[in-house]
Amino acid sequence: MVPPLRPELWASPGPPSPLLLGLVLLLLQLCRGLRAEDSGAMEEIATEKEAEESHRQDSVSLLTFILLLTLTILTIWLFKHRRVRFLHETGLAMIYGLIVGVILRYGIPATSGHDKSLSCSQEDRPFSTLLVNVSGKFFEYTLKGEISPGKINNVEQNDMLRKVTFDPEVFFNILLPPIIFHAGYSLKKRHFFRNLGSILAYAFLGTAVSCFIIGNLMYGVVKLMKLVGQLSDKFYYTDCLLFGAIISATDPVTVLAIFNELHADVDLYALLFGESVLNDAVAIVLSSSIVAYQPTGLNTHAFDAAAFFKSVGVFLGIFSGSFAMGAVTGVVTALVTKFTKLHCFPLLETALFFLMSWSTFLLAEACGFTGVVAVLFCGITQAHYTYNNLSVESRSRTKQLFEVLHFLAENFIFSYMGLALFTFQKHIFSPIFIIGAFIAIFLGRAAHIYPLSFFLNLGRRHKIGWNFQHMMMFSGLRGAMAFALAIRDTATYSHQMMFSTTLLIVFFTVWIIGGGTTPMLSWLNIRVGVQDPSEEDLSETCWRVGVDPDQDPPPSNDSFQVLQGDGPDAARGNRTKQESAWIFRLWYSFDHNYLKPILTHSGPPLTTTLPAWCGLLARCLTSPQVYENQEQLRDEDSDFILNDGDLTLTYGDSTITANGSSGSHTATTSLEGRRTKSSSEEALERDLGMGDHEVSSRGTRLVFPLEDNA
Repeated sequence: MVPPLRPELWASPGPPSPLLLGLVLLLLQLCRGLRAEDSGAMEEIATEKEAEESHRQDSVSLLTFILLLTLTILTIWLFKHRRVRFLHETGLAMIYGLIVGVILRYGIPATSGHDKSLSCSQEDRPFSTLLVNVSGKFFEYTLKGEISPGKINNVEQNDMLRKVTFDPEVFFNILLPPIIFHAGYSLKKRHFFRNLGSILAYAFLGTAVSCFIIGNLMYGVVKLMKLVGQLSDKFYYTDCLLFGAIISATDPVTVLAIFNELHADVDLYALLFGESVLNDAVAIVLSSSIVAYQPTGLNTHAFDAAAFFKSVGVFLGIFSGSFAMGAVTGVVTALVTKFTKLHCFPLLETALFFLMSWSTFLLAEACGFTGVVAVLFCGITQAHYTYNNLSVESRSRTKQLFEVLHFLAENFIFSYMGLALFTFQKHIFSPIFIIGAFIAIFLGRAAHIYPLSFFLNLGRRHKIGWNFQHMMMFSGLRGAMAFALAIRDTATYSHQMMFSTTLLIVFFTVWIIGGGTTPMLSWLNIRVGVQDPSEEDLSETCWRVGVDPDQDPPPSNDSFQVLQGDGPDAARGNRTKQESAWIFRLWYSFDHNYLKPILTHSGPPLTTTLPAWCGLLARCLTSPQVYENQEQLRDEDSDFILNDGDLTLTYGDSTITANGSSGSHTATTSLEGRRTKSSSEEALERDLGMGDHEVSSRGTRLVFPLEDNA
């Protein structure tokens, strides 16, 4: 029998063993570690799921726009097949965008509920980046914009709608450059330069007049809204001027597309297209100048003469700097393509051309200038110089590449406009402001077109008729540029109201005015069906290294009947030459004799145009292909002699005349011609396509008989 333990042995045990304590502590640490690992693993899994869901939503949002563009393209084909002209492709894109916006707004439930308001009362300004400490972990948040106190509880809870709301910089840095570059690269120089003076007047002076008229009228509308109690926040005079600059950016893409399809009058097309191209550049620089208007003193929105002239200086500085940057980039590209053999590798040549052209926009923005102006003049410079140095494959590729990018980017923007009407969270619609804006735009456009046309007609031989003026007044549509300028800054109450109103104005002008273009052409008796050969076709017809593609090519045997003599066609050609803008004629001689030979393979050799003491420099800068082409031209003089007897050949001092058939008369022209012309004047006529259509080459001139129709 075991004796019982004594009470003192079990009532007061000794101290625990250190080994036992260590084991207990180790077990506790292991349990805590396992719990921490489980918690961390769960957080990582949740983060990965959120990232995967975000990636899926990004893919769905991009797929939405691709499907929109695909549907638009198919509908455009159907409309073209059925010859439907009451609605343009941009209007279609907006309608499809509206439909998708309604579905996203009201058909998809809210999927996010993790928003919480935190108070930072100690800070007096917002931060672009915020680091938040959550349970010892730091998370980075970026600033998206200000939310008015009345909408603090209406923050978007739908992640999908957040995904389809793009950063405004996407429009400026990705979508606008191909649109603006294509406008400059596809410019029809012949008709553009023939109306250059009028285009500059409409684009610069007209846009400024329109901006100030709309701005002052809208300031009166804002005062009226304040009187009737419809203005709930501040709306300054400078905001009204900014709205005038934004809404003065015209984009008659619908009208021009119909003009091009119906072959409307080329001069009207040139006036509208040239004004819209330069008008966009002027509007964006003008808006930047208004933003830079900062008077000194307590009232920062009062008129200050010093601040006004500073804004004017900012306008001139930004515009001239952007113009120079675009032109220099085009010149550099022309020199690279001339003095390298990139034409042997068309893929590399096209890639370099694309990158140099797009980098112009980003370079100007990085330097504080305006990329729209820079890329526009880069496109004009590339078309005038670099295009001549490209291989045939690269010419076709660059034209088609930027045409496709322009089409996709423009339709993407118009699709997003329809989408933004329902997905944008900061809309402020004021009926008084909207009605006042429509009236102000109409009056501003009228003050823009009619007075300027009156003064321009005082110095024009070919007057801008009343029907042209009415059509230009009617064609003042608003589009991609006005939308991009308005959405770029929507932080304040006034800018949000301006953006919402701009969106409605774009809808109205594209749908109503764009759809009424064809009836308006008929009502104003503007001629259509005017066939005019494109400069690209003329360039491709006569392409040869060393020949200036801007010059009209020699006519083929099938076009001898259109040669001009002393009849009405010649008078028309002479009249057209006299109507060419004097600004263009001032610099053309310098361009043809010096810039073209330096930057391209065309034009006369510099050894014949530069002084003798520049002989070494002239030989270095002149392309060898130019000399080779001179020899080709000498060898090919005899190729212009026809077997037909109805011609007169004059070569040097010798004249060979063949008897024509009965009923015809032969006109003989010596080398001096009926009029004495300088080489630059003759080249100007050929470049603008308005000289006498005679076949000439290196002193050899063929004169063809004209049948007597009397």
